[in-house]
Amino acid sequence: MINVAKIREDFPILKRTVHGKPLVYFDNAATSQTPQVVIDTIVAYYSNYNSNIHRGVHTLSQEATDKYEEARIKVQQHFNAKEAYEIILTSGTTHSINMVAAGFETLLKKGDEVIVSALEHHSNIVPWQMLCEKTGTVLKVIPMLENGSLDMSSYHKLLNERTKLVFCNHVSNALGTVNPIEEIIEAAHKVEAAVLIDGAQATPHIKPDVQALNVDFYVASAHKLCGPTGVGFLYGKQEWLEKLPPYQGGGEMIATVSFEKTTYAGLPHKFEAGTPNICGGIAFGAGLDYMNAVGFENIASYEHELLVYGTQELLKIEGVKIYGTTAEKTAVISFNVGEIHPYDIGAILDKLGVAVRTGHHCAQPIMDFYQIPGTVRASFSFYNTKEEIDVFITSLKRAVMMLS
Repeated sequence: MINVAKIREDFPILKRTVHGKPLVYFDNAATSQTPQVVIDTIVAYYSNYNSNIHRGVHTLSQEATDKYEEARIKVQQHFNAKEAYEIILTSGTTHSINMVAAGFETLLKKGDEVIVSALEHHSNIVPWQMLCEKTGTVLKVIPMLENGSLDMSSYHKLLNERTKLVFCNHVSNALGTVNPIEEIIEAAHKVEAAVLIDGAQATPHIKPDVQALNVDFYVASAHKLCGPTGVGFLYGKQEWLEKLPPYQGGGEMIATVSFEKTTYAGLPHKFEAGTPNICGGIAFGAGLDYMNAVGFENIASYEHELLVYGTQELLKIEGVKIYGTTAEKTAVISFNVGEIHPYDIGAILDKLGVAVRTGHHCAQPIMDFYQIPGTVRASFSFYNTKEEIDVFITSLKRAVMMLS
């Protein structure tokens, strides 16, 4: 069981007001809020052992290096990677995806095929389009269905011996749909295609086991996991990471440098050129520790309660249409009310202290499918409450009345 009142005490921002109203923060799918323990970790880094890592013989550098590499091990253990060096620390999910896409430029040729799902965030579409333009590879799309799920029968028909790579999100950021990634991975491997799963939206709610999934690449961001912005990770199976060339050149990713020839460092440093976000990496580990202390089973169970209650109350409002109605979904509700523009609803909700996301949520193909400009998206986290949902519903009714 979750003690929500106690958990809320851990998040300083939840005490603030917006436009004179207590903050109701329902934009967790964009970024989670930060607990005091993570803020304290950031302050402690800059107060006590701020230093560049690796290679330094002095105490501060060694302390910072140890803390940073401990954080890598925390990420490894959380996602159950076989080896710590299979965890590449990056600036976030987008960086991680681009790293793999750039690497595959050397592995793909004209006529090869890659498959993307219709539910993707733009970050998991555009890098692959750029890859296809450079290599002559063909981009195929798994269609979506009216309820916000993927058309899996079409997926199986798309797979063939030319398929080299499949990329799909674990959970749709726009709709909350949980995709059947086990089936996607298993089917892709039958035609010897690699699979990249974008876990940015899943990892705050689900604890993936990358070895059990047998996934080739898995990516996510710290800022959705109670950590700071500007840091995330790429998990890659060792065999795949060794096949891919370095993404960037610079310090840290080299073994030897001469004007005649440069040799590259081993994993993970081969992909970690330059000074990393040291403080961010350490704080990422602190965020994972915090969420694991709450417990992911507890989080999933409580957030499902919020999802059920929020959906039930929302549907009582005349004219509400919810997009993404699959049984398997995380605590995200994407909706519109009649013909009212989502931006207008979001602007009034903000004046009433309620933070939601409005627009296409970096998922324009989904909005095109439904033939709408965007949606209002309310996304819940384990520190939210049913009382906050009541405030949201009351505020939404007021917004609808003002805009009708």
